[in-house]
Amino acid sequence: MALPIEDYAIIGDTHTAALVGRDGSIDWLCMPRFDSPACFAALVGTEDNGHWVIRPCGAVTSVRRCYRGHTLVLETEFTTAEGVVRLTDCMPVNDGRADIVRQVEGVSGTVPMEMEFTIRFGYGRVVPWVRKRHDRRTIVAIAGPDAICLRGNVVPEPQGRMHRAEFTISPGEILDFSMTWFPSHEPVPPPYDTTEVIASTENFWQDWSAQCTYDGTYHEAVLRSLTVLKAMTYQPTGGIVAAVTASLPEQFGGPRNWDYRFCWLRDASLTLWALLANGYRDEAQAWRRWLLRAVAGEPADLQILYGVAGERNTPEYELDWLPGYEGSRPVRVGNAAAAQYQADVVGEVMDALQEARGMGLAEDQWSWPLQRSLMSYLEANWERPDSGIWEVRGPLRFFTHSRVMVWVAFDRAVRACESYALDGPVERWRKLRDQVHAEVMEKGWNEELQTFTQYYGGNSVDASLLLISHMGFLPPDHPRLLGTIAAVERELKHGILVDRYVTEAEHDGQTVDGLPPGEYAFLACSFWLVGSYARAGRVAEAREMFESLLDLANDVGLMAEEYDDAGKRMAGNFPQAFSHLALVDAAHTLAATKGTPRGS
Repeated sequence: MALPIEDYAIIGDTHTAALVGRDGSIDWLCMPRFDSPACFAALVGTEDNGHWVIRPCGAVTSVRRCYRGHTLVLETEFTTAEGVVRLTDCMPVNDGRADIVRQVEGVSGTVPMEMEFTIRFGYGRVVPWVRKRHDRRTIVAIAGPDAICLRGNVVPEPQGRMHRAEFTISPGEILDFSMTWFPSHEPVPPPYDTTEVIASTENFWQDWSAQCTYDGTYHEAVLRSLTVLKAMTYQPTGGIVAAVTASLPEQFGGPRNWDYRFCWLRDASLTLWALLANGYRDEAQAWRRWLLRAVAGEPADLQILYGVAGERNTPEYELDWLPGYEGSRPVRVGNAAAAQYQADVVGEVMDALQEARGMGLAEDQWSWPLQRSLMSYLEANWERPDSGIWEVRGPLRFFTHSRVMVWVAFDRAVRACESYALDGPVERWRKLRDQVHAEVMEKGWNEELQTFTQYYGGNSVDASLLLISHMGFLPPDHPRLLGTIAAVERELKHGILVDRYVTEAEHDGQTVDGLPPGEYAFLACSFWLVGSYARAGRVAEAREMFESLLDLANDVGLMAEEYDDAGKRMAGNFPQAFSHLALVDAAHTLAATKGTPRGS
């Protein structure tokens, strides 16, 4: 069975990423891209679905792990009765290859070690043909278009459906291992000097981290979050995936299991801001170029998510041969939400590009024409109900957050014309902006409950309503926003954690998302409440809550999508871009003397 989610760490090469467990097992890896079929799928299956473990043979009395400085070079130190051994893992960056490098070093004593290597292409289903090469230090696994070669000072031997080896490691002794994916019709790639590769990978990440301009109180947490975002960036295009995993459950044993290895437009605004605000202009420009390419075309064809290179086809299907993480089924890959209409998306795109202008990113020749086209589409469609920010699979509704983001779209279009002399029907947009604002104030507000509601005519709240002040729709200390914060505290907050919304059936007998009830607290929502507190003047509460939330990160500073408070464990896909983006945003809000809403 896979480890608890928080027991994993990420290594990556800005094309794909792997999850390495505290036990030395790589249980999830897709090659050569984030969205390629997994060759190690034990995370959502069993060891027979693919993994690569290097660990002491006997009992381990303690495990200490860390990243080397501000890098993604991972060190795991095992202490046993026989001695101490260190395992170093990384994925080389910018080498034009898809590799994992592992180095075993004896620290003290003589420690018996074991290695198990099981390759399964096609998400754990395809058993490859495996052979040992003539040099006797390399094995090659091939099936269809995929091939992987494993090299090492010790090469495992066949044992049933896996390969296995045992060896010992003594003080000062170093053993090297590497695994490389390559197209099966091409020659086996040449070997690496492992020590040099680890050093160059460490230098890459140190150089990248040194560009960070954030120097506030929470520097370590912010920089680790930014490093995670960089690791989740597909370097050839600049697209950033929402997570590197698929089908880690939002409720253990339940059906809320989704594939997040795609790029959401919704992340664009916060991502662009986070990169620019922390000194990463090149990455911000690359992300904007990805955004413009992805949404280019007929505005009516706008999607809410795309593949890492801008692909529009993301068919969702189930992997029925996999048992799922802790029995959470079905295991899904692909994402059918791409076909949903979500009225907030144009607002996110308009806000992202307006933020880029405000932070000095030079206007792209296609940027404004594309935005004008999107605004024409929005003018024709803004009165339609939608699936909302949470991509519900229940009835379409007029979600209040979506309506606010419609206002944001018109507002940012007006501001672009007013502040940057861009050409557009500003009077018409200004009139529509005011019309939407009045509609939200009337239909999104529940006078009896003294709160904005999740959707027009509803009787419950939604954590996305906390973004109303963030987007500048109302001043942060407006009575209606204070009332909404109070309602979120009553309905969704437990301790320092905040749920997205009530998943149980409401007054109409249906769940809002069309799924069985039950999920854990969404970590981004908790950080949103931190920001709302700070902007509303409750700075001491905000800081206390923020620091408590930081304590929920795992031992190497990573956060999943959700947190199970009862079980004291992480849930959902991991690591989650939205959680880390919200962390960075909250840290900046706290650093400001007064939180300033977007668009002001």
